[in-house]
Amino acid sequence: MAVQVREQQKTPLWRNATFLKWSVQLLVLGLTIGFFAVLGRRAIENFNARGTTFGWDWLTDPSDFLVFEGIDLDPDSGIRALAVGAMNTLRVSITGIIAATILGTIIGVARLSKNWIVNKLASIYIEIIRNIPLLVQLFFWQAMVFTLPALTDADLGEYWFKASNKGFGIAWVSWNGGFFPWLTFLLIGFIVSRYVARWRKRAFEATGQPAHSGRYVLVTMAIFAVVGWFAWPVLSFMEPVLTGIADIIDGIPAIVVPLLIATAALGTAVWWIRSFFESRRTPAGFGKLTDDDWFRVIFAGVMGVVVAVLAFVVGGFEMATVQGEVQSIAELIRTGIANVFDWLGRSFANDGGEPLNFAKASVVQSGNFVQYGDTGAVLTVPFFSIWFAVTLYTASFIAEIVRGGILAVSKGQTEAAQAMGLKRSQYLRLIILPQAFRIILPPLGNQYLNLFKNTSLGIAVGFSEIVSVGNTLMNKNGQTLPVVLVWMAFFLSGSLIISSIVNYYNRKMKLVER
Repeated sequence: MAVQVREQQKTPLWRNATFLKWSVQLLVLGLTIGFFAVLGRRAIENFNARGTTFGWDWLTDPSDFLVFEGIDLDPDSGIRALAVGAMNTLRVSITGIIAATILGTIIGVARLSKNWIVNKLASIYIEIIRNIPLLVQLFFWQAMVFTLPALTDADLGEYWFKASNKGFGIAWVSWNGGFFPWLTFLLIGFIVSRYVARWRKRAFEATGQPAHSGRYVLVTMAIFAVVGWFAWPVLSFMEPVLTGIADIIDGIPAIVVPLLIATAALGTAVWWIRSFFESRRTPAGFGKLTDDDWFRVIFAGVMGVVVAVLAFVVGGFEMATVQGEVQSIAELIRTGIANVFDWLGRSFANDGGEPLNFAKASVVQSGNFVQYGDTGAVLTVPFFSIWFAVTLYTASFIAEIVRGGILAVSKGQTEAAQAMGLKRSQYLRLIILPQAFRIILPPLGNQYLNLFKNTSLGIAVGFSEIVSVGNTLMNKNGQTLPVVLVWMAFFLSGSLIISSIVNYYNRKMKLVER
């Protein structure tokens, strides 16, 4: 009997899953690039029709306006003014995230309290704050401060706390010349304390006796803090070292800057691709890679090449500085890095004094006006309004997230803790909250992002954050699109950093399956 061999037919392309998957992804990528290309061309045509230019010279042009508050009240350039606004935004965001997390956790726990008054007060706070628009709350707190009495000649003097319609003066701690050398001692103490904690942990595992690692860590940090407070001048030798590094950096060719960036981009891409392949390795060799895996590998390689090329292209662009000199972006970056090391070197100079200085808030006569002085800390009306509003508003949502996370922990955990004789505060701190934060952390990150982006509403109460400063620059030079692009880049970068930090701790707290 003859055996017939049937020839296997090749799958047509329109039915090939691999071909279809790659085609759709490339098509979507091409449409996306084409969409932005059309938008860019249309924007350029509109600029030309209106006689408006698109450029970045305004970054180094004199700003010619004052900023209400920040690290520099009279910035000399557009980029300096934006930096002041960015620092004000970060000041509200970082302190607001910390305060909202603490307050939200307390309110969330109080929401579950068996005490009727505490439970209802927490519920009322949540329902009122989260159901009133944030912008309305901004205006409310601003109006509340404006109702406070004005400063008069009778108020001249120093205070631990002083409230008026110009804000709040608070006694505060500020750093002096020796702060960074003292901070170096603290960092060394932190590193040493980690080794001390590991040593106490090994002692506990070996003997079973209480390790008291927390006390040892605190004592270690206290020793380094006290020694550093008096011994920080010995680090003054770092001044010529750091300033010497600044001189070396300032003397290297500008081409080195894009070369280092390109090398880092390509090296990162190679490292990621290698790590990705290693993660797919099996005892029998490399496992079969899917189409998505190959797409990720190709994308990583292409992005590394793109960043490397852009480093040389963008690094070659030239801009006029405030002093009128024309320098490339690479030269400006090199000079900026050198200035950072020079500033650090000057921070280690032995100019006497103490690392920290405590001072009360002062009310002084300035010309014909009575206002707060330079000592202590002053919470201006715009800063207080935006900070208080976004903190309370975000804390109301965090409280509900915390409440949900606690309820998601098995009730048996609470019953077991109570059976062991633990108090409510103990089993919440040691058992319930550590488990709940594994559930809480992802939605908590979303609230951090919301708080960071909601700071842009500060423009409504006159707070000098990056949107407000950028709006002033926009009205001054007419460069609307470049300023908006700076806003987008700033908030995108900040959001990605916050997401990365939250995701890192989320991975650290994840249960490890065996």
